[in-house]
Amino acid sequence: MNVDVSTVSRPELRGLSEAAGAMFLVGTLAGVSGVIGDYPVYGGQAVRYLLAAVVLLTVTRMAGLRFVRLTPRETALLAALSLTGLVIFNVCVIEATRHGGPALVGTVLGTVPLALALLGGRPSPRLLSAAAVVVTGATVATGLGSGDLTGLLWSLGALGCEICFSVLAIPLLPKLGAVRVSAYSASLAVPLLVVAGLLADGTAMIRVPTAPEIAGLGYQSLIVTAVAFFLWYDALPRLGPGTAGLFAGLIPVGAIVTGAVLGLGAPSVPDLLGAALVVTGIVIGLRAGPPAAGAGSPTARTRRPAGAG
Repeated sequence: MNVDVSTVSRPELRGLSEAAGAMFLVGTLAGVSGVIGDYPVYGGQAVRYLLAAVVLLTVTRMAGLRFVRLTPRETALLAALSLTGLVIFNVCVIEATRHGGPALVGTVLGTVPLALALLGGRPSPRLLSAAAVVVTGATVATGLGSGDLTGLLWSLGALGCEICFSVLAIPLLPKLGAVRVSAYSASLAVPLLVVAGLLADGTAMIRVPTAPEIAGLGYQSLIVTAVAFFLWYDALPRLGPGTAGLFAGLIPVGAIVTGAVLGLGAPSVPDLLGAALVVTGIVIGLRAGPPAAGAGSPTARTRRPAGAG
């Protein structure tokens, strides 16, 4: 099968749209992060995932998706997904930003498309080339910035957790579907973040937020978590990690657009050049053949998730 935009099927078109939307929405997080910059980090993230979990669990109930009993292996996968892809990822990003600034962690996370292409089976040379173009564009748009070895190590930790966010979900999606994986992982993240917050900040981990902080936390909960999680997890089985991963390059594009809309600064020439490279890489990747997946590969096992629509 050739993922060509001119002959794309409806499920593939849905997957392409969802993957692009999810990663663009994740990129908008940078535009609202300053609004909640003074709020206790772990407490704020716990509130974020609590609100998102309430929304997602409500959607699950309204959609008639009953609770699914998981095997011990599936429970371990879900716990690992929540711990790495949500909790530890946030810790790594926070610490990386403190040591190296957002540019360093943004650049390292720009390698996600290449990593997922390599993990998605036996990627074609064209798909690898496309991933390399996307990585280059994300790097140009974000900028290498400055930082120390500690910041780089925290950034690499964030990269590993971002990969886990996709890879650990793939075996769960056929049984749970996108809504339940999103809801269950967000729910599990709440107690983990509360424990981390109590250890780091004690009772100061939470306070009454200001009006702008309520807006910022609400946006993170509803848009960046509930909506983006569902879109991403619904897209993964439709496209496979190699093709879906290309859209991670839209994260800096989302940040650029959000910054311009909110009046935080007009995009620079490197911003625009990087965005153009990202789009070029995605187009190249969509015209590449999918990775060769064996019978036991994640892509081969997750073509149609249950309950994902």
